Amino acid sequence: MGSKEPFPLLHTGAEHVKSVAAAAASGADTPRRRRISSAVGDDIRAGDTGAALATSGSHLTDSPELKGINEAPSTTSLGGTSSKSSRRHKRAHATFLEDPLQYSHEHTWVIPLMLLLSFLLAYAACSPFYPASSNPVRHFIFLSYRIDPLSPDTPAQYGKGLWDVAFVTFYTVVLTFTREFIMQEFLRPVAKRAGMRTKIKQARFMEQAYTAIYFGVLGPAGVYVMSRTPVWYFDVAGMYEGFPHKTHEAVVKFYYLFEAAYWSQQAIVMLLGMEEPRKDFKELIGHHIVSLALIALSYRFHFTYMGLAVYLTHDISDFFLATSKLLNYIDHWIMGPYFAFFMCVWIYMRHYLNLRILWSVLNEFVTVGPYELNWETQQYKCWISQYITFGLLSALQALNLFWLFYILRIAYRFVVYRVAEDEREQGEDEVEDDEGEEAAAPLLAEKIARGEGESFAEKAAAPEGEGNGRVKEPGAAAANGVAAHGGSQRKTRSKKA
Repeated sequence: MGSKEPFPLLHTGAEHVKSVAAAAASGADTPRRRRISSAVGDDIRAGDTGAALATSGSHLTDSPELKGINEAPSTTSLGGTSSKSSRRHKRAHATFLEDPLQYSHEHTWVIPLMLLLSFLLAYAACSPFYPASSNPVRHFIFLSYRIDPLSPDTPAQYGKGLWDVAFVTFYTVVLTFTREFIMQEFLRPVAKRAGMRTKIKQARFMEQAYTAIYFGVLGPAGVYVMSRTPVWYFDVAGMYEGFPHKTHEAVVKFYYLFEAAYWSQQAIVMLLGMEEPRKDFKELIGHHIVSLALIALSYRFHFTYMGLAVYLTHDISDFFLATSKLLNYIDHWIMGPYFAFFMCVWIYMRHYLNLRILWSVLNEFVTVGPYELNWETQQYKCWISQYITFGLLSALQALNLFWLFYILRIAYRFVVYRVAEDEREQGEDEVEDDEGEEAAAPLLAEKIARGEGESFAEKAAAPEGEGNGRVKEPGAAAANGVAAHGGSQRKTRSKKA
C-alpha cells in the first residue's frame, strides 16, 4: 500500500497550487533532477568544524517564519521582479565609502581586515623608536623567545611564554579574515554556479569548501612538521623521550600555535551563537572544550609532541570529511566510493592511531623518560598529568566514537537505500524536497508555462485514487512536495497506475 503524506496540504485548491508555482517560477526554469546520492541525506551530520560569520545567519534569513517579518509583501509576476527586491539589490552594492556600516555587515571580512591593518600600522609606527627585536607589536606577528643555536649547523630553538598568547590572538584574526574573504568572494560564486539555490545550501557548501582548503594545506604541513620531530611516524615513545620538551624549531612552534589560533577562532564563533544548532551541537561544544583544554595544557606542560600527533590525526580526517560533504552537496557520482574511503581514513586516524596514543599514556608515559613532578626543572610527567591526559584523550575518543556511529548509520542507509533506489528507477519519478515549496514548485511552473496549468493543478488537488491508495496522477506527488515544511527532507513519489 502507498503511504499517506504525513503533512497533507492545508489548501488543496487549484489556485493555491498555481500561486505557489508562480512565486517560484522566476528562479526555476527546469525541474529539479533526482539526487544520485539522496540516500546519504542532504547533510552529513558529523565532524568538529563550525560555521563562519558570513554564513552564520543564513538559517535565519532562510526561515519562512522570519521572511514574513523581515520582508514586506510584494506583487511579483511570473517574469517580473518586485520593487522592494530591486531596492534591496541596489543597497547591496553600496560601496564602503557610501555606507561603511552596511558594507561591513554584508562583507564580514572588512572588520578583521581593518584589525590586521591596525596591527601592521602599529608595528610600522613603533619601528623608528624600537629595534626590531624589542618592538612590542612584533610579538603579535612573529614568534617570540628565540634561542640562538649553539652550533651554526643546528636550527634556532624557540621557548615558550605569555607572549605566545598574543601570537595566537593575532592569527585568530588572520584566520577570521581569510575564512570570510575566501568564502564570500570566491566560494559563494562557486556554490551558485554549482546549483545551490538557497542560502542554507550555499552556507554549507562554503563552510565545507573552506574547511577542505584549510586542512588540505595544514594536513601536509603537519606531516612535514612531524617528520622533523622524534614522533615520526606516530612513534609514541618519541612523545616521552627527552622530556620535558621546552623548546622547538620555528616551524614546529608556528604550526602548533597556528592550529591553536584555528581552534580558538572556531570556538569564538560557537560562543557567540553564530552557527545554526544541529543535532550534535552539544557534542560539538564538548569537543571544542576538550580540544582547547588539550591544546593549552599540552603546550604549557610540554606535551607538545603528543599534541602534534593528535593534531595530525584530526586534520587529515577532517579534510576527507569536508570533501565527502562537498561531493554530497553537488551530488557527484563518486560520492559512494569516496565516502567508503573516508570511513577508512576516519577509523584509522581518529580511532586506531588515537587509541594507540591513549594506550601509551598507560604504558610508555610511565616507562619512557623521567616520571616525577619537579616544578623547578619543569618536569611535569607524573601521575597527576597522567590522569588528566588520559581523561581528556578518553573524552575526545568518546566524542569521535559518537560521530563514528553517525557515519556508520549514514553508510548503512546509503547502501540500503541505494539498492531500493535502483528498483524505483524503473517505474517511479522521485522528487527530493529539501527546501519545501522551492523544491517542488518549479515542476508546477513548467507545467503552467506549457499551458497545462489548469488541468495539472486540478489533478494535484484531486483526492487519492481508490483501491490501493496510490496517487494516479503525477501532479499529486508534486503537490505533496509543495506542502512539505521548509527545511524538512522528504521524498514524494508518483507511481504509474
